[in-house]
Amino acid sequence: MTFNELGLSAPILKAIANHGYSEPTPIQAEAIPAILAGHDVMAAAQTGTGKTAGFTLPILELLSKGPRAPANQARTLILTPTRELAAQVGASVALYGAYLNLKSTVVFGGVKINPQMQKLRRGVDILVATPGRLMDLHSQNAVKFDHLEVLVLDEADRMLDMGFIHDIKRIISLLPKHRQNLMFSATFSEDIRKLAKGLVHNPIEISVSPRNTAAPSVEQWVCPVDKKRKPALLTKLIKDGDWSRALVFSKTKHGANKLTKYIEAHGITAVAIHGNKSQGARTKALADFKGNEIRILVATDIAARGLDIEQLPHVVNFDLPHVPEDYVHRIGRTGRAGSSGQAISLVSADEVELLSDIERLTQKILERREVEGFEPNLSLPETTLHQPLRHKKKRKALNSQTNKQNNTRHNNNSNNTKIRSVYGHRTKSGGKLKYGGRNQTSRPGQRFKGSSE
Repeated sequence: MTFNELGLSAPILKAIANHGYSEPTPIQAEAIPAILAGHDVMAAAQTGTGKTAGFTLPILELLSKGPRAPANQARTLILTPTRELAAQVGASVALYGAYLNLKSTVVFGGVKINPQMQKLRRGVDILVATPGRLMDLHSQNAVKFDHLEVLVLDEADRMLDMGFIHDIKRIISLLPKHRQNLMFSATFSEDIRKLAKGLVHNPIEISVSPRNTAAPSVEQWVCPVDKKRKPALLTKLIKDGDWSRALVFSKTKHGANKLTKYIEAHGITAVAIHGNKSQGARTKALADFKGNEIRILVATDIAARGLDIEQLPHVVNFDLPHVPEDYVHRIGRTGRAGSSGQAISLVSADEVELLSDIERLTQKILERREVEGFEPNLSLPETTLHQPLRHKKKRKALNSQTNKQNNTRHNNNSNNTKIRSVYGHRTKSGGKLKYGGRNQTSRPGQRFKGSSE
């Protein structure tokens, strides 16, 4: 099948050809005809399969046949969870709509709102937005939805994970009742299906890949290592493998910054991207990485969706994600459009439960490869697909038992000894003793009677 068979007009086909595409991906082949026919659609496909073009192409076709958007109005609203994904979708709209007389714009937080308001004054046919900034613009009457024809929720599961459910419901309540609704995502959880019940009407469901699986072109393996030696092992892998580019995931912003400094100290260009970075810094970091000026991009999960990087050969899980579905989204950055890629996870013994959850989700035991000189002192336990690996936690004592123990006058356990201040009151757990009061009886550094070691 070719794009010529999908009912797209000549201007759109020209833009597709200019970008080097001739055949649609499976998700595009199924979604485009359904959307052009006016159906509501729920489409699930793994990252990197062309979901974005799967809805932008038919939307452009539909909008090209109607009247232009009036002032402060939008004919299509595409909601995304992150700024990066919004920018990617906006770029896709501009690319495929290059030969159409349609207006589009992208709005998100972290930048000045006035330029966005000015663009909306003239009206837009396609508005790509993150929920928070969209609500800000609507509250200032900068955008209205009286003429809205199509609503798209892109990466809807991520929007729920990020706590946007209430914003989404408020936005939906502002929209016309009669509209076309499209939901595109990597996965469809039960929460997504609950949201869909009040959103889509008799939808066509499309799923072109097994749920929670990575592309077959991605080689996945685990490298057991002690936690403290992870940075050194990562730099060794980069240097020994002569990696041109790699996306490395850290679980915290502080960890991303710290790891970036370590990598740079070993002569490897690197940059961190996370929520604390300004929009300008994040945009520049992505541009430098895509332009091969930076070899290593260290990111938190904010970058797991929406990063469209061609020929990304390596993705590294420096820390395993706490949500196993995020593993699939992370490694979906490599092995895109049929190209090969590697997904390497540096796993310490204390992460074995997270590893077990990932393997049970993907129904695949990941190959383990130890690197010479980095064999862990704490061995990584074996995992199984049959049952979750969860250690039994010691049951906490009941309050009555705890109080009885702590209130015993002759309890000689030093761990239960109460710390009292000079005023005779017990200090809060973890609290500091204060000095300098009017009735102070002890100098700083002097131990109080009854205090523990």
